[in-house]
Amino acid sequence: MSELSLATYNIHACVGTDGRFMPERTAQVLREMDADVVALQEVEHHEVNGADLLEYLAAETGLAAIAAPNRVRGTRHYGNAILTRLAPVHVDRVDLTLAGCEARGALDATLAGNGRLIQVVATHLGLRPLERREQVSALLRLFRIGSANLYVLMGDLNEWFLWGRPLRRLHAHFREAPHRATFPAWRPFMALDRIWVHPRNRLRVVEVHSTRLARTASDHLPLKGIVEI
Repeated sequence: MSELSLATYNIHACVGTDGRFMPERTAQVLREMDADVVALQEVEHHEVNGADLLEYLAAETGLAAIAAPNRVRGTRHYGNAILTRLAPVHVDRVDLTLAGCEARGALDATLAGNGRLIQVVATHLGLRPLERREQVSALLRLFRIGSANLYVLMGDLNEWFLWGRPLRRLHAHFREAPHRATFPAWRPFMALDRIWVHPRNRLRVVEVHSTRLARTASDHLPLKGIVEI
């Protein structure tokens, strides 16, 4: 494996732009992308064919699932996840919630493949600028430079100001990565979903997965990247 395909996808709990809950449609979009590592946001517990939604998506794609719910209430949970072809070596679930704000978190996973270690941090940041500033500071502290061969941050950053302070800090840390509009799916003009890679020169391609199916499966389009490992 000389290249690794990454994707980040806010699946909107598998409720499409037509208001229909259709996990099989979400699974088909994931199969279309055929990414090696996928960061998922807004993964909500539902029973699908006798399995939890995340387990269903893993089975339908042949990928391994790592869950990181931000909210757990009885049988209901909701939050981030990673689907991956690589082997998890170390996993941390990080609470990014600020007092008085909606629960937010990050999934920090070190993955192994082809003799390489890749640290992947998958996240979904808050709606308020103050939240995002604090959360970005916490995210940057997670990266253990020197502990892996490649470092990836990806997810739904909810940051629509291209020159806002959170993005400036991320660009300073990772160097600027391409921004691509992913929201809303039917006519995207906001680059809410992002992929950063360190070292920056390993990031070869960043593109929106904008198929007919993807435009109806969620209110976000998936973002895909190709990195050299």
